Amino acid sequence: MLDARHRLFHAGFSAIAAMRADRWLAPATRGRGVILTFHRVEPEAPPAGAYAPNRLLSITPAFLDHVLATLRRLGFDLIALDAVPERLATAGGRSFAVLTFDDGYRDNLDHARPVLVRHRAPWTLFVTADYAEGTGRLWWIELERAIGRLHRVRLPEAGIDLPATDPEGKSAAFAAVYGVLRAGPEPALRAAVARLAGEAGVDARALTRGLCLTWDELRAAAEDPDLSIGAHTLTHPMLAKHDAWTARREITESRTRIAERLGTAPLHFSYPVGDPTSAGPRDFALAREAGYRTAVTTRPGHLFPAHRDHLHALPRVSVNGCFQTDAALRALLSGVPFLAWNRGRRLNVA
Repeated sequence: MLDARHRLFHAGFSAIAAMRADRWLAPATRGRGVILTFHRVEPEAPPAGAYAPNRLLSITPAFLDHVLATLRRLGFDLIALDAVPERLATAGGRSFAVLTFDDGYRDNLDHARPVLVRHRAPWTLFVTADYAEGTGRLWWIELERAIGRLHRVRLPEAGIDLPATDPEGKSAAFAAVYGVLRAGPEPALRAAVARLAGEAGVDARALTRGLCLTWDELRAAAEDPDLSIGAHTLTHPMLAKHDAWTARREITESRTRIAERLGTAPLHFSYPVGDPTSAGPRDFALAREAGYRTAVTTRPGHLFPAHRDHLHALPRVSVNGCFQTDAALRALLSGVPFLAWNRGRRLNVA
């Protein structure tokens, strides 16, 4: 079941399609190009009405294929992240698109890579070091799995005590818990999710080992010349919620860890979660100081020439699993929705 915000997005995408605004406004809103964000790629989408609160983070291989075919049809060049600084510094030319995948899920190789190979598309996989070690925590998936098993969700410190006996109740409980925990400090979030996971019998380590690529798998994958491995911190923290020492360690040591494990230091960095509550100017400066060529956020938007001076705060457009439709895709690739989202600004780096 879509929440109110998702219903609003759906209505907006439909309106853009109905008015054909994705076509007549695109020359002004598309900019130089776009960096797309993906997470998981799974063969089956959850059925409508099912309890699947993280469905927004997963698309099907068929929709990925449609995304790539549509990019080609609309005249986008598919380029590597390495090429972005030069393309932004060069006037004119065709629009470009960059494909990025966050976290390091095994399904990216199993289900996304065959599609990418078929389209001869370069891509970047941002790896969280502790996930590759099998020790990190995918806390949002832990929370989903825990509430999926529980019949009642209690979070006394937040005044939450909710039934979770059917998909609707579980979805409501997830939204309530997620909203409260995301607004607070991250240590409290992780502790609360661990408590619920323990109550439900969810094994966090087994979850990570089952879903994420190991160093050995990444080492083999990195032999593909169309794949570049980027850094996504050590433990996947929301950096802006932590002190500067912690943020610097997460940003710099993840680069070192990947270089040690895979033999090449990554040139690109992705901020976990990546919205303004999770990454800001301090973190952008730390990524630049750490030696990354670019760093990407999840602040929504297309790329414009002015972004050449903000290569460590690049916006991305998330391909949302809740909107696997041609209308939604065309709207996002046009850049039109971000006129309102960013209040007319092309840069959103504060």
